[in-house]
Amino acid sequence: MDQRIINLFDEYTHAPLTRKNFLDRLAKLTGGTALALAALAVLEPGYAQAATVSTSADDLVLEDVTWPGDGDPVKGYLARPKGSKKRGAVVVIHENRGLTPHIKDVTRRVAQAGYLALGVDALSPLGGTPTDEDQGRTLIGQLDPAKNLNNYLAALAYLRARPDCNGRTGCVGFCWGGGLSNQLAVHDPKLNAAVAYYGQQPKAEDVPQIKAALMLHYAGLDERIDAGIPAYEAALKANHTPYELFVYPNVNHAFNNDTSPARYNAEAAKLAWERTLKLFKDKLA
Repeated sequence: MDQRIINLFDEYTHAPLTRKNFLDRLAKLTGGTALALAALAVLEPGYAQAATVSTSADDLVLEDVTWPGDGDPVKGYLARPKGSKKRGAVVVIHENRGLTPHIKDVTRRVAQAGYLALGVDALSPLGGTPTDEDQGRTLIGQLDPAKNLNNYLAALAYLRARPDCNGRTGCVGFCWGGGLSNQLAVHDPKLNAAVAYYGQQPKAEDVPQIKAALMLHYAGLDERIDAGIPAYEAALKANHTPYELFVYPNVNHAFNNDTSPARYNAEAAKLAWERTLKLFKDKLA
């Protein structure tokens, strides 16, 4: 697909660009409305086709859970392996559309790898994740950043207090969630591991607060997010923060999202996921 189309879709998913304006510009790039709609079918997520771990997987226990948040209860999707073994726990942080079926599937993948996995619905204070992704993006912008961060810190505390947790915790976030994964590393000194996929970097002056081992995955074509890499890496090196940083060449932002064929890159996603699970094995098992 023409890179200009992918860049436009990235602008639409991250900037205040209305659907009408997006479709008008897409039609100009593709040469007409019919071709624009055909391109959109490839760009937008297909959740059912991309699910990799079934909701009826016989090796997992799946449940909806709630814990006290900053002013309002927070809801989440908990996936865990069957059995009574104490396990490390991972908070899974969604993109800027909420706790979608894709992120629930990622949560099940983490659980199937042997961890307590909690997909947090950041939109809980606003009624929860809607089925309309455009509405989800709008609601994300209405969240109070400080309260939202507190809700995720509370999620980590909730997991640590569970009798089936071994006390070690990590997080993994994507896009909007990648930025929040970095923020959890800054604000939770008990966090053992934080993985950020194409996430916004924290301020350099906040880096000394990080105690967790970091793993940072970036897309080589993602100029918007990649612009923040040099300052972040310089601060990490200056503070001797344990980290691994990988830039996957010739792939787009959201390369891990297998519900979006135009941006998904199977080779990069597989390698990044293997690296992520290795970090969790080293720090959480």
